[in-house]
Amino acid sequence: MAELNGEPVTPEDLQTLALVNYGHFTSMRVDNQHIRGLSHHMERIAKDSLEVFGTELDRDYVRELVRHSIGNQDGAFVVRITVFDPEIQLGNPGKSSNPNVLITTRPAMALPATPLQVQSATYVRDMPLVKHIGLFGAIRHRRNAQMNGFDDALFVDQSSYISEGATWNIAFFDGENVVWPDSDVLPGVTMRLLQQVHEKTVISPVGLKDLERIQAVFATNTTVGVRPVTAIDGVNFPAEHEIFESLRKEYEEIPTERI
Repeated sequence: MAELNGEPVTPEDLQTLALVNYGHFTSMRVDNQHIRGLSHHMERIAKDSLEVFGTELDRDYVRELVRHSIGNQDGAFVVRITVFDPEIQLGNPGKSSNPNVLITTRPAMALPATPLQVQSATYVRDMPLVKHIGLFGAIRHRRNAQMNGFDDALFVDQSSYISEGATWNIAFFDGENVVWPDSDVLPGVTMRLLQQVHEKTVISPVGLKDLERIQAVFATNTTVGVRPVTAIDGVNFPAEHEIFESLRKEYEEIPTERI
């Protein structure tokens, strides 16, 4: 299913999205017409539109487009809001600033998600605070990791300090606190919600050299909630830990919002 500004999509509508690849998006897990963190997703769409296009989208308008697009569809699925300008040109991207809203859906992953084994890669996303659609670098490192027998890539800077995964945030449990990397990362909605509800939370630099003192590691995003990470390069971590159960319980207790 796909709709652009509330209307069926044609191949011509998507030509600029495919060829110019300039825009931003957010993805949300829907469970029986409810979304956890919906207001945060709408905030992201408005903020990123201002950053990318210089125009702040109306949140109520975007929400209505989502509501229209998914109708009465029940069960669990993922809805993605992609914002791009069909009139923008590769040679003259400054001549247009009229963002359009594309709504698409896909099946949701079953929960709890299976654990991840990840390979570190030195990489910093362009404009890391914006959830933009320029994913070539992230997908390239994910591909390399999978070709090397891992599930995904974990990004580190030139000094081997950890930032984020290809399309997810990462956090660590040191035996007392949940530690989120002190780095320029995409402020994921699931990450933000967990930081709000889990009392023993700190933000601190975490390097590959620090992994030996870490008891458990997990990834977060809207589709997986809390997902164990069982290996980073050659360092192994448990697939089951009491911190995962605590965080999942706290996360599930956060009230959802009806679309």
